[in-house]
Amino acid sequence: MSIFGRIKDAIFGKKAVAATPAPKAAAPVAAAPVAAAPIAMSDVDVIAHLEEMAAANSQKLNWRTSIVDLMKLVGMESSLQERKDLAMELGYTGALEGSAEMNMWLHKAVMKELAKNGGVVPADMLD
Repeated sequence: MSIFGRIKDAIFGKKAVAATPAPKAAAPVAAAPVAAAPIAMSDVDVIAHLEEMAAANSQKLNWRTSIVDLMKLVGMESSLQERKDLAMELGYTGALEGSAEMNMWLHKAVMKELAKNGGVVPADMLD
């Protein structure tokens, strides 16, 4: 699983798609199979979920602006190598040195990806 995928799952939770029940015993007339349409996932309030996680965490983490603290909050390793891998996964083109520029870009990129995947994120966290 991708690093971003692990972040998303930690915040959104794993949403189960409802399955269609199997047909009962053989029916006299064969009908064409009907595919179950996926249930639309409602928008996830990313900030509310992160605030709940922060309230339950004994550490005071600055997850609103720090990618390191955001990764710690969702229970992930926040090492330079993990951040480099995340940066490559999300398309960062700058130097992979763990600079403030890279970390700030990563935080915004993660928030943008969460929004693209059904998360509600305030505009000021996307700019």
